[in-house]
Amino acid sequence: MKEAKVRIIPCLDIKQGRVVKGTQFLDLRDAGDPLELAKYYAQEGADELVFLNIAATKDEEEMRLSLLRAVTSSVSLPCLVGGGIHTLAGIDRILAAGATRVSLGTVAVEQPELLCAGVRRFGGQRLTVAIDSRQVGEGKWEVYTRGGQKPTGLDVREWALRVAELGVGEILLTSMDRDGTQDGYDLALTKMVSAAVSLPVIASGGVGKKEHFWEGAVLGGATGLLAASVFHYGTLQIAGVKKYLQERDVQVCI
Repeated sequence: MKEAKVRIIPCLDIKQGRVVKGTQFLDLRDAGDPLELAKYYAQEGADELVFLNIAATKDEEEMRLSLLRAVTSSVSLPCLVGGGIHTLAGIDRILAAGATRVSLGTVAVEQPELLCAGVRRFGGQRLTVAIDSRQVGEGKWEVYTRGGQKPTGLDVREWALRVAELGVGEILLTSMDRDGTQDGYDLALTKMVSAAVSLPVIASGGVGKKEHFWEGAVLGGATGLLAASVFHYGTLQIAGVKKYLQERDVQVCI
């Protein structure tokens, strides 16, 4: 495992101003008010919040910025924000509204020159590349874009290496196969990427019990452990997850 404290990160997928959650990016259901959930997670001991605008339309841009300002004025947690960000000006607006980092997914694949420009302008530590992946063979995963709708033909490991070369500060790695299933992180995928790059890797997709966090950190090598459903619906509490990890010699942020 990389020599860093593991971060426990609730993920809030936002659609039309509400938090939603589905399975394998489909069958979305309501999970609550994003501001109230952000306050709750801050009290619970979350290390960071991820906000992903999964229906990132132009009409929702102002709503997202208003929400982000409300969250960052109410809680002191770092916030990673992604979804529908296509320009340097868009990155700038998100950061100006209080985000700690911006996550780029589709645009990073389709316009890598914008990613390079973003690193130069904002610094790699302000940028995360989101990699949505689906397994396509034994030991092989493909990068998907457009909210998981478009296969790109890109190999996940090769893309992760390219992202690292471009100077980005972090990778948010999501297994579409595991998303919402509560079967655990895709450990083979997570280990492959975390071993290939020196960047911090946030593992995403599949948490259903406390053991999965341990597996993601110790077996997968991730330093960020993201979850949604188990936190939104009260299956697990962050303090309990951290205690579980500490008792098993995994360093966590206190």
